[in-house]
Amino acid sequence: MAKRDYYDVLGLKKGASPEEVKAAYRREAIKHHPDKNPGNKQAEERFKEANEAYSVLSDGNKRGAYDQYGHAGVEQGAGGPRGGNPFEGFGGGAGFGDIFGDIFEEAFGAGGGRRRAGGGQAGRDLRVDKEVALKDVVTGIDITLDVPNQSACDVCHGSGAKPGTGQKKCTDCNGRGQVRVTQGFFTMAQTCPRCRGYGEVIENPCVKCHGTGRTQQNRQVKVRIPPGVENGTTLRVSGAGEAGERGAPAGDLYVVVRVPDDARFERDGANLITTATISFPMAALGGEISVESIEAPVTLKIPAGTQPGVLFRVSGHGLPQLRARSRGDLFVRVQVAVPKKLSKEEKKLIEDLAAKLGEKDLGKDDGVFKRVFGS
Repeated sequence: MAKRDYYDVLGLKKGASPEEVKAAYRREAIKHHPDKNPGNKQAEERFKEANEAYSVLSDGNKRGAYDQYGHAGVEQGAGGPRGGNPFEGFGGGAGFGDIFGDIFEEAFGAGGGRRRAGGGQAGRDLRVDKEVALKDVVTGIDITLDVPNQSACDVCHGSGAKPGTGQKKCTDCNGRGQVRVTQGFFTMAQTCPRCRGYGEVIENPCVKCHGTGRTQQNRQVKVRIPPGVENGTTLRVSGAGEAGERGAPAGDLYVVVRVPDDARFERDGANLITTATISFPMAALGGEISVESIEAPVTLKIPAGTQPGVLFRVSGHGLPQLRARSRGDLFVRVQVAVPKKLSKEEKKLIEDLAAKLGEKDLGKDDGVFKRVFGS
């Protein structure tokens, strides 16, 4: 099969600049790299094609010969890559080792998820759910949590090394945490097997943590639950998660606050709603009642002629606003208690009142007395 034009392989025009050649090669190499396309023979061939095209077009001399004579100008004996290896003979363009390192990091995220050279992996974040009573939402509360986690070793203080010793730069990777391995046609970067990506080795590990710098234990963490928290509020305690490896930064602790329902109050943000029952005479004539709030009883004035179900607002007796100085209100929903049984005297007084109000047929199925009092 005839070889494809090198410019076509990289998707370039003949007059492309060196920067365009490099960018096109990076794009094709990332797209068709065998590690991203396992078992795909077509991708493997396209990857080889891209490398061969780049080995010629990135070299000023080879590119000139190719532009003048085509593939014949860069074949063996005419200034082309000897031995059929497209990685040999890099001249004016960037070296394959340098650009491949860039491609590896871009395509496979080298460095994004690996351990830092000279340090361990950062500790994991932890989550704890904590239940807080509604009354504690008013003033806030200080709590102490027992958190089971990986904590810094108290013998080596998180270094992983035996006290009095330290870490030394890994000679296999020269402290980089990665080594490059050539397997036939391909050169690949992988985690250094000796230091496991740390870039440093511990020759005398701590006897308690065996070089990890961490031990499993319960840790007490003090947390301030601020006033006004709502159900589901998440608080972050920086550095209170699991310890990192070999002294790396610890993770964070996330405390999810749960505020269960209170039988006395219905919550609406910072506002509270409660129910108070008054008598029929008080609803008609008005008066004062004592209503329970979240902190202490408050006095509520009931105006004459209050209807069942009306809401009264008691300003400033709700809950605090989270991280604010303002406070919600207490709303009181009024219910009117209707007596189920009446004495003869009570019944006579109500009948007299009904007569004055023009009510008739009291006590009958369709009468007011029957409808209201049920007897």
